[in-house]
Amino acid sequence: MELNENARIDTGQVDDRRGSGGGGGIGGIPIPIGGGRGSIVGIVVAVIVALVGGGFGLNAATNGGGEQGDNTSLEQKCSAEDALEQLDCRNALYVNSIQAYWTNALPQAFGERYQPTDTVFFSQAVNTRCGQADSGVGPFYCPADSLVYIDLSFYQVLGQQLGASGEFAQPYVLAHEYGHHVQNLLGTNEQVRRQQQRDPDNANDLSVRLELQADCYAGAWAKNATGTADAQGQKIFTSISERDIQEGIDTAEKIGDDAIARRADRPVNPDEFTHGSSAQRREWFTRGYSTGDPKSCDTFSGAV
Repeated sequence: MELNENARIDTGQVDDRRGSGGGGGIGGIPIPIGGGRGSIVGIVVAVIVALVGGGFGLNAATNGGGEQGDNTSLEQKCSAEDALEQLDCRNALYVNSIQAYWTNALPQAFGERYQPTDTVFFSQAVNTRCGQADSGVGPFYCPADSLVYIDLSFYQVLGQQLGASGEFAQPYVLAHEYGHHVQNLLGTNEQVRRQQQRDPDNANDLSVRLELQADCYAGAWAKNATGTADAQGQKIFTSISERDIQEGIDTAEKIGDDAIARRADRPVNPDEFTHGSSAQRREWFTRGYSTGDPKSCDTFSGAV
């Protein structure tokens, strides 16, 4: 994967709240088993609850949120010559690419106008309209405020403790979260929440289908990422290799519900899955990538 050093990093698509605090806890979300927040078990269980998910499932929550970060330092850093060597600047550029893709793809595929949204960089804890969250929940999308949230230290957990250390894991994670934003814009999120309320016995299955669709959307972006450009028309990626795509697939597998359960020494129970098995996540990311077409990402018809 090669980023174009001439591409302009638009930090206006990021809300940098690092160092601003935001409180602790996970907005009242119970942790199913113990082990300590700093331990691998604590982290993995938090990941089971909300890793790369849809805002803890709190679609109707309205508490918290309303904070605004200070991008001054980030803007200066991402204007420097070594910007692409900086983790936060690279992630800002990934966000630029993902949103550039959907700006064209959403109206072409679904006839809907894409509405850009920010990615919030936070450290340790953050307030959202889906409640308070700490770093242990991993990256997430909050439907109530339409924002993507990530503590960038999550990538250390992803690589060192969950075994997905490839560089392409990072844009895959962000592209998955923006898949949830697309679902929000299309009304898919709300339709699923209403159906879950009507049919609670199938709530987990519906959650899995929602997550797999976001994986598929991430794959569609990956297929088209080298065609994305900044506001001046400079390509953002100069190349994405098959090895990069394999890193995305590997990440999808490592964060499958069954893989995370095994790592936490928990029984593997498909009835409890909320994000999909490793095989399912691999299959749907691959489907999005192989077709390059978000219309191919219908996870709500037939078996997944």
